[in-house]
Amino acid sequence: MNQILVNEKIYSTPELKRKKKFYKFEFFFSVFLLCLLTSFYIYAEYDRNKSEAVSQKILENMQLQEIVDTTTISQKENDIITVVLNRSAEEQEEVIEEPPQPAKTVTYTENGVDYTTIARIVIPKIGVDYPVFQTTDERIEKDLKVAPCKFWGGDPNEVGNFCIVGHNYWDDRFFSQVPTLENGDIIQLTDMSNRTLNYVVYDKHNVHPKNVSDTTQVTNGRKEITLITCTKDSKERVIVKATEQI
Repeated sequence: MNQILVNEKIYSTPELKRKKKFYKFEFFFSVFLLCLLTSFYIYAEYDRNKSEAVSQKILENMQLQEIVDTTTISQKENDIITVVLNRSAEEQEEVIEEPPQPAKTVTYTENGVDYTTIARIVIPKIGVDYPVFQTTDERIEKDLKVAPCKFWGGDPNEVGNFCIVGHNYWDDRFFSQVPTLENGDIIQLTDMSNRTLNYVVYDKHNVHPKNVSDTTQVTNGRKEITLITCTKDSKERVIVKATEQI
């Protein structure tokens, strides 16, 4: 009996009480952090779903409204399409530089925000069907939350390399499933004159985020598109290249 009382006294030291308090604090703090992270996740999902709804609304408007040529989007001065035409072997080294023509665009207003749309991208294999926005450096982060955006190049469905960037949300939205594409898969691109071309995937690889070599406009006279998205860990970029189906 005395031994039991002694043990109880030993186990109820001030140091042990402090440890118990610390463990309780640690437990409640962990629960708080878990609740906070869950709230952030729920809000992020809500925000993504809201943005997804905007892009789908714009897509519906694209199908219903008449296509209007606004031709008001200005290009950067150094945004030049470099094209190598199919010529003889002696002339293959010659590069022709042509200033880009203003893109045909349509502006849609949703929730008081204007979205300048330059194309529509459809990838049947992975269920992608989104407008493609013409954006600016100042707006690209906000626009990318709603739909894929033009990253570089000239007009869609023209000679050159039309580069499109889209978020990878690890689900079925935007370009999340683009890394699963394989050679031979079809990508459909519709411009604002309602012309649709099929492109065939011929290459897929990862690059460092600062590597922009895949945005080159030297295509030997071909019409090509390049899709760009992040890997799941965001350490690299997934590049999918496709050329016009002949």
